[in-house]
Amino acid sequence: THASGTDRVAEVARALPSLYYLNVQGDEPEISPALIDRVARALKSDPKADWVTAVRPCRGTTGLENPAVVKVVSDRAGYALYFSRAVIPHDRERGIPAKALLHVGIYGFRREALLAFSRLKPSHLERTEKLEQLRALEHGMRIRLVETREAPRSIDTPEDYRAFLARWKNRY
Repeated sequence: THASGTDRVAEVARALPSLYYLNVQGDEPEISPALIDRVARALKSDPKADWVTAVRPCRGTTGLENPAVVKVVSDRAGYALYFSRAVIPHDRERGIPAKALLHVGIYGFRREALLAFSRLKPSHLERTEKLEQLRALEHGMRIRLVETREAPRSIDTPEDYRAFLARWKNRY
């Protein structure tokens, strides 16, 4: 009955108190332990961050038009301004996508921010884009972005799943 995965993590937070929580999204099982550690360290070291998540620079235009690939705009201090399934930012002068950051499916949360988030109703932007992090941004929460070069492949389609299984079987 939860509106989002983050609401499910908040249920765990109510039952198992801790200062911090990490959520690796199930559609990105190839996120490295090193990136998980980096997100955890960023959360612990930045008292202004309510959430922390990872982003990677977009190489070329692959995936930009795909609504399953979430794009992110950052402020100068490294916090999220907006997340979208659309191409953002867009270079109006040249009519092409500007330097884009792509979201990587991992989150770190402070307990108090996570519990506050779960008490909020899904917001207009969250319902429009189907992105729960917009609920947090609309309510003034700060999401620290950790930039990585990693490009874990998401599993969004049956074809993606078959490709993941093939990669997984060939790992060893």
